[in-house]
Amino acid sequence: MKLGITGGIGSGKTSVCRVFGVLGIPVFSADPEAQIIMNNDRSVMDGINDIAGRNLYPGDKLNKEELASLIFNDPELLKRVNSLVHPVVFDHFREWSGIQNTPYVIMEAAILFESGASNLVDRVATVVAPVEERISRVILRNKLTREQVVDRIKNQMTDEERIRLSDYVINNSENEMIIPVILGIHEDILTHINS
Repeated sequence: MKLGITGGIGSGKTSVCRVFGVLGIPVFSADPEAQIIMNNDRSVMDGINDIAGRNLYPGDKLNKEELASLIFNDPELLKRVNSLVHPVVFDHFREWSGIQNTPYVIMEAAILFESGASNLVDRVATVVAPVEERISRVILRNKLTREQVVDRIKNQMTDEERIRLSDYVINNSENEMIIPVILGIHEDILTHINS
């Protein structure tokens, strides 16, 4: 069985996944995997340069800032880059999940629904947090400006849209306890698997 974990930038997906990891559930993180692919898969690298219309790999390493400034201001370019990278990420997930031997596995992806990755999982948990908290977390973590974070939020689904498509919701605001909720989801999935 496969559980998808999603949520907007800065919602706390990584913290939630760490708790599942402590429970012995392996987590496949789509975003870091996409970064590895964009820096190592020659056909993807060539495709990104074609889409950008210039070399975004000075010294053979992707200039992430330049790519971000291009795609987060141009929905069409963003779509083209995503349709190049996502199928490769999905293949890696299928291979990876095929060799795990736990009751279930997790795919963590910020754009689980937008990318079509939700079709690869059986259930989905959405992590939510107040927008201002999310913005502060990302500014601190990624050294981005408020404007850059807001641009990224605008390119993602709203929490309401995600919640409507999800089986579980984990509220990860500063004053909420996430561990009991995660344990409840874990038990629910194990019960479903064993029934």
